[in-house]
Amino acid sequence: MRGIEKRKIFLDDTDRHLFVNRLGNLLTSTDTECLAWALIPNHFHLLLRSGSGGLASFMRRLLTGYAITFNKRHNRVGHLFQNRYKSIVCEEEPYLLELVRYIHLNPLRARIVKGMAELDHYPWSGHAVIMGNQQLEGEATEEVLAYFGKRKKTAISKYRQFVEDGIVLGRRNDLIGGGWRRSRGYIADGEQVESFDERVLGSGDFVEYLRKEKNLHDRLLTGMSIHQLVERVADYFGLPADLLKRNSRMPTIVQARGVVCYLAVRELEMSGTAVGAVLNMKRSGVCLAARRGERVVEENPDIRARVFC
Repeated sequence: MRGIEKRKIFLDDTDRHLFVNRLGNLLTSTDTECLAWALIPNHFHLLLRSGSGGLASFMRRLLTGYAITFNKRHNRVGHLFQNRYKSIVCEEEPYLLELVRYIHLNPLRARIVKGMAELDHYPWSGHAVIMGNQQLEGEATEEVLAYFGKRKKTAISKYRQFVEDGIVLGRRNDLIGGGWRRSRGYIADGEQVESFDERVLGSGDFVEYLRKEKNLHDRLLTGMSIHQLVERVADYFGLPADLLKRNSRMPTIVQARGVVCYLAVRELEMSGTAVGAVLNMKRSGVCLAARRGERVVEENPDIRARVFC
């Protein structure tokens, strides 16, 4: 999640404390597990295994609560974050440990810390928690360390070496979505060799599994399917949901369909093709409707709160 216009979302250690305390409280109250995290002045990274309440609800509570606190502290108004957070569904094997390492090295890559010794004690990253130098309720330190040995001291040592070995790897495009497409090649002899989705980090089989399980990949990423989104937008406009799935020149229906397109494509990162299939629109029509919807949402900011509540 990044700050709007790439501005800082943490101005001092008090901001960071407030964010981390809120994160820890939410992790324990929602049965969400955090395997890695790192705070950078203008953004943060989280590796989560969401609880029964889903990722969308967790992130909404985290971001909204922090934004309100931040604005009050710094006497400001308006959005703090840049659109919706970017979320990627990850296949645990072989990516879990690679993501833990990559996220925990963020402060070093950003030159906030100068080396491993400083990173070991950097208070705004899950690495220091795993090393035993900081605490965060809800961080799954034991699960991570279990990959490196049964004795805690030995496991910590091996984990630290694993993280240090990742420094030379630098930025890894294969860990930011569509991983198999980027790292193993997309086209072979003119044919697609692996199913892929830019919002999924995993094998072709994993992508296919998510697609077949009734739009499971969309629900995992957003906590909301396209059909649920249509129902909530229709409710906001006081319309039957079925009317939003038909072409109409009625201004209210046109506005509502535009809002669905905007929220689905721009904020929930659904594909234009998938949205069009539900609304009986072509992909190009979804794009045009999304532009109209953006204007409606900007003029009526309570739409987001009502739809995503």
